[in-house]
Amino acid sequence: MAARKHTPDAVTTERTAAGTEAAPKHGFFVRLYTGTGAFEVIGRRKLWYAVSGVIVAVAIASILIRGFTFGIDFEGGTKVSMPVAGANGNAEVTQVETVFSDTLGKAPESVVTVGSGDSATVQIRSETLSNEEAAELRTALFDRFQPLGENGQPSEQAISDSAVSETWGGQITDKALIALGVFLVLAALYIGVRYELWMAIAAMATLFFDLIVTAGVYSLVGFEVSPATVIGLLTILGFSLYDTVIVFDKVEENTHGFEHTTRRTFAEQANLAVNQTFMRSINTSLISVLPIIALMVIAVWLLGVGTLMDLALVQLVGVIVGTYSSIFFATPLLVTLRERTQLVRDHNRRVLNRRKPGGRSAATTAAVEADTDDGDDEPQTVSASSTPAVATGSVGTTPAPGAKPSRPTTTGRPGRPTGKRTPRGR
Repeated sequence: MAARKHTPDAVTTERTAAGTEAAPKHGFFVRLYTGTGAFEVIGRRKLWYAVSGVIVAVAIASILIRGFTFGIDFEGGTKVSMPVAGANGNAEVTQVETVFSDTLGKAPESVVTVGSGDSATVQIRSETLSNEEAAELRTALFDRFQPLGENGQPSEQAISDSAVSETWGGQITDKALIALGVFLVLAALYIGVRYELWMAIAAMATLFFDLIVTAGVYSLVGFEVSPATVIGLLTILGFSLYDTVIVFDKVEENTHGFEHTTRRTFAEQANLAVNQTFMRSINTSLISVLPIIALMVIAVWLLGVGTLMDLALVQLVGVIVGTYSSIFFATPLLVTLRERTQLVRDHNRRVLNRRKPGGRSAATTAAVEADTDDGDDEPQTVSASSTPAVATGSVGTTPAPGAKPSRPTTTGRPGRPTGKRTPRGR
């Protein structure tokens, strides 16, 4: 008989001292792609709670200490835009600040350059200016820099200004908060009706996590908050909810009727669901991030449109935060909530009792005997010390990830080797 050839593979199989086949060991990317449940997420949820708690604490501290940089649409004020390129050379930030101060006798709130190349513009933000002050500033800027218009010739029309009153800014703020509240209420109703109360609570907590962390990033980095930021925030909250619902849908599928089985606990079934949706979450996030990055490149380096930049920034931050929360916060929180119920506690107790040596009940033994009976009419018995191959997991011991369930060792008539069945008539 020819010897069996061994070929290198990403999968290797180990054997225990007793000769039984243990769980196959897969490479990292194989486990990630196939979703075998080999990555312990739920079992380490205390670690992820600690990480999430630190992130939220830093975000809240930044919001309370640093606050936000609101655009003129929220605080009111005047914004003046001028092309960088001019007949007298390119305008620099320090030069523009000097012209502003010399003309109006006060310093601007901020002067920044947006974009690059011929499309770059200088944006000046200050407190609300009167019509006379705005006209005087435009004239001074034109005399100093001679900005080029669309026809390539110096033109004072290339300098534009816009003003927003504080009253209008307050109205915009109120409408943004109302829109955010309506979104959260509708999301809570949908999750509660579609799934269950515990999933609704976990999903809403995840949305608040995303909201706080995204706001904290804006506060920490100093990004300007504009109406486009609010629109982008609502968009990424919807993305986060979508990603969370995908994971919850798989959790619901895996845990359907879980109380009638004793192979895995609720936490282990949820962990398997997270593993099975890893690649979907990663692919969805990558597909979402690529056009956002492209939007940022076009907005900043090609068009110099600040509104697109504001929209892209909040979406980029939100997608990253939403992907993290749907995997490492939403499902662990759901498991923690469900484990407080009597149904899950009783089921966990039954699973742990089943995994103890000799801890099978009569009903469980009968079920195993029925499962191992393949038509042979001879009686089958189950060894008290025989248990499926297991590995350390989130609760007690768990079935080895990616491995097929091991059948119990059986003994038949005298003369038959233990653990092996011989067809009749041979």
